[in-house]
Amino acid sequence: MGHDHHHDHEFDFAFLGNTGDESLDSGSHDQEGESNTWLLDNVELITVGVDVGSSTTHLVFSKLHLQRLAQSLSSRFVVVERKEIHRSPILLTPFTDDATIDVAQLSAFIEESYRNAGVEPLDVDTGVVILTGVALERRNSRAVAELFAAHGGKFVCASAGHNLEGILAAFGSGAVALSRRQKREVLHIDIGGGTSKLALIRDGEVLETAAVSVGARLLAFDEQNKLVRIENAAYRIADSMGIELRAGLALGERDKELFADALAKALMASALGGASTELSKQLMLTPGLSRPPVGDCLFSFSGGVSEYLFDRETHVFNDMAIYLTRAIKNEFERRKLTITATGEGIRATAIGASQFT
Repeated sequence: MGHDHHHDHEFDFAFLGNTGDESLDSGSHDQEGESNTWLLDNVELITVGVDVGSSTTHLVFSKLHLQRLAQSLSSRFVVVERKEIHRSPILLTPFTDDATIDVAQLSAFIEESYRNAGVEPLDVDTGVVILTGVALERRNSRAVAELFAAHGGKFVCASAGHNLEGILAAFGSGAVALSRRQKREVLHIDIGGGTSKLALIRDGEVLETAAVSVGARLLAFDEQNKLVRIENAAYRIADSMGIELRAGLALGERDKELFADALAKALMASALGGASTELSKQLMLTPGLSRPPVGDCLFSFSGGVSEYLFDRETHVFNDMAIYLTRAIKNEFERRKLTITATGEGIRATAIGASQFT
């Protein structure tokens, strides 16, 4: 991610520094003295960001370099460099037959990811595990959180919350940096399997966030196009469209398109305001944005659906991703709006958790 001297990411490490029991010879140029001086003013941390979502699970390992601010005797440190160490493969979040997350399969995936990164759990200084969307609603979400905490290292904690994920996606995607660089307002939309997170950003600052039940895996199908997964929000959407949903039913192309159109319209209503429908209000998971974006606002995307929006993914995972992508593109074309690429897509939240917490 390069160097970032913006003071939004300052940390207070009051315990660091000289205790007074020893003094440094300011005139000494020996290697040990220089090393001690460097350690007083610099900290390097190994971090891990883990994103367990409705659709996918993946990890990002990073090294952060923090440096003491220039003021004399300051205890405040700022991140001056972020270096990515390793990205795990992307795993489709595993579920058992009774619709709970498969903890054993997740455990094996975590262990393999650490091995491939060349990192031991005790090497990890800090990081965040994010359980979001419908993954958070699963009956064994507590067990999953405890599993990651056990693997993660002494400072890794499990966190959840739509607003937090929206902030992390905004930073990890590069949308915050885009706003600072362009001196413009950015509305960032992170679309996962079960939820979409919105972040309104201006001049490098996240002003507010919101979340709505719009995602690519509210419905999932088997190889015969029969429904094998139906999330609660999907029933609400289908009812509003007069579409029948039940396990084992094959859904026609037209019904998939209508369903995706309803999703895209609800997303745009929550993002732009002013045209909220009864359905879009029902799908909101948090209070909505207090105002629509203003001026020559830029629109950016991350999350799994963004990989299709930017033509980085073509594989079909038997869900609504391709249909939702088309519907979103149609909405943007109809409104004469454009989408700005920020660099990171499906991994944005994990990068945010690894490098910006």
